[in-house]
Amino acid sequence: MRKIYADNAATTAISKTVLEKMLPYFTEVYGNPSSLYQVGGEAKKALENARESIAKNLGAAHANEIYFTSGGSESDNWAIKGVCYALKAKGKKHIITSKIEHHAVLHTCAALEKEGFEVTYLDVYENGIVKPEDVENAIREDTALVTIMYANNEIGTIQPVAEIGAICKKHNVLFHTDAVQAAGYVKINVADENIDLLSMTAHKIHGPKGCGCLYIRRGVRINILIEGGAQERGKRAGTENVAGAVGLAAALQEAVDTMDERNKKLTQLRNKLIDSLLKIERSRLNGDKEKRLPNNINMCFEGIEGESLLLKLDLNGISASSGSACTSGSLDPSHVLLALGLPHEIAHGSMRLSFSEDITEEDIDYIAETVPGIVDYLRNMSPLWEKIKAEEKKEA
Repeated sequence: MRKIYADNAATTAISKTVLEKMLPYFTEVYGNPSSLYQVGGEAKKALENARESIAKNLGAAHANEIYFTSGGSESDNWAIKGVCYALKAKGKKHIITSKIEHHAVLHTCAALEKEGFEVTYLDVYENGIVKPEDVENAIREDTALVTIMYANNEIGTIQPVAEIGAICKKHNVLFHTDAVQAAGYVKINVADENIDLLSMTAHKIHGPKGCGCLYIRRGVRINILIEGGAQERGKRAGTENVAGAVGLAAALQEAVDTMDERNKKLTQLRNKLIDSLLKIERSRLNGDKEKRLPNNINMCFEGIEGESLLLKLDLNGISASSGSACTSGSLDPSHVLLALGLPHEIAHGSMRLSFSEDITEEDIDYIAETVPGIVDYLRNMSPLWEKIKAEEKKEA
């Protein structure tokens, strides 16, 4: 049976090139980068080279604007809480975000609401894109931060980040973007796009789990994340994960180097599969067809449960998901799909496919042949589908 891994938005296989570059920092250059002796100095050099490489690929002006973290969730938490706590004394207690953010952002905002901060949650409308004018209209005198993701982890929509960044700069409000899904798939330049803080992680782009970074533009006031030593310019104490940092830098570099050719292939195969799956009765594509990540497909099929669809796909050798891996244990429909205006019964029948460059046209054809049969099978057992068909007959 064919085996197709189509959940790269959840995590990716580590690249052989990345792994090879990391290996020496586990077994040979294993020193603490804060140490003065040679093996520590070599580790420190590798750490700073990684920082410089990441800064260059993000368009950051200074390498020391890159702070290594354990991943995207930590970076999001630090960016939002760190800025809000730093500006609280100035009376800045208002945050602007969207209803489709990752839970690392939404739950952080909710936690701050309990501490007296006020949060404006912007709508995204049917195509899953935030309107820049809505951001501008929501800005107030006490706005501390705007946090809008670069690309959505479920429906793949790419937000107008440069426009939002320009609005924030115009109003002298800090702008953070969660670029966990976008980095490596979209050309990012934090300077040109007026991004003040940016979160990313390695394991979404064929790097290691447990290592990410937060870009913090020089001059941005942000509270210390972890007290202790002087690591990460005194803002995040703890011995740095040198191998992880090397892996993150190598993964981002490899992704940037192959981006154009890879995206061209992925977009072509993505569109082919979308066109095929839309032939299924009462199916719909979630999010904008054009302004989306090249490797993302998110669809709903009326009359079925998404969990049953995923289990049947797995039995047929296709690994997919219904949305964010962080909420895979929840029985509630996706908050992202509900924000698009979908009713619960339709949002429940969702499927997300996210590919890597290893996907082939034969894989795409196999998925296109397999999904319709599974949908038909599940609908034949569904009371909801019977109700839908009965209503159709009444209307006819």
